[in-house]
Amino acid sequence: MVAFERTPDHPDLTEGVLVIALDGWIDAGLGAAGAIAALLQAGPTELVAGFDGEELLDYRARRPVLRLVDGENTGLGWSEIQLRAGQDRAGRPIAYLVGPEPDLRWRGFAAAVGDLASELGIRLAVGLGAFPAPAPHTRPVRVAGVSPDQVLAGQVGIVPGRLDVPAGIEGVLELALARVGIPAVGLWARVPHYVATMSYPAASAALVDALAEVGGLDLDSSGLHRSADVVRQRVDELIAASDQHREMVRQLETNLDAAEGNPLDLGQIPSGDELAAELERYLRDEG
Repeated sequence: MVAFERTPDHPDLTEGVLVIALDGWIDAGLGAAGAIAALLQAGPTELVAGFDGEELLDYRARRPVLRLVDGENTGLGWSEIQLRAGQDRAGRPIAYLVGPEPDLRWRGFAAAVGDLASELGIRLAVGLGAFPAPAPHTRPVRVAGVSPDQVLAGQVGIVPGRLDVPAGIEGVLELALARVGIPAVGLWARVPHYVATMSYPAASAALVDALAEVGGLDLDSSGLHRSADVVRQRVDELIAASDQHREMVRQLETNLDAAEGNPLDLGQIPSGDELAAELERYLRDEG
């Protein structure tokens, strides 16, 4: 079991929702990063527990930040994995698991998170992520669900068929939480593949809205939607400057509209192989 240290006094999280947003794995358009940043900025949070970075993190890969003032070494800033407590606008409890994805001891970390969440009385765990997809920026961002519980995933919407991809820690946590009786679902925003390497707040807004719906929470995504409108205008201008790009977007719109108008026309829907190919290209571009 991975060690963690709980604070003696923290808000009651009974019947709360645990939001999982550990960085370091796929996050097209910074969808999850933008969503968790907006959620944490919406109100104060308090530390509930901290996990031992010496057990979990490779500090050569995640070097501490050295603070220099006029040549004086004034201290170090270390990467940390924390569980923090907050509330939605209606006062409902929310817990946030934030920080870097562990480099080591995934099974032990997942078991520790499961035990801690069970002790705190968490009722639902929701992970946030985003992946590149053959989707146009001119349509609302869709969110796909992933869960050990197929019914829970289906409430969000799924990518049909089989899709084998490298796992992030979120998938490990979903299974560990399910084993201790806590329903868990991952929300994955589908980001247009041609904007996947830039900040895309429409994906962040979609994730916050989906989190609110799935978790029964009152969350404010208005700022993200305003940012999304600004980015949409910029992307429109870039697309308009290229005949090739305009045709690409038009074809993506045609495929999507055909699939919505005729759900049984599966040939119009991107297959698992097509989505996997987009994911592989994104990961290659990210190095």
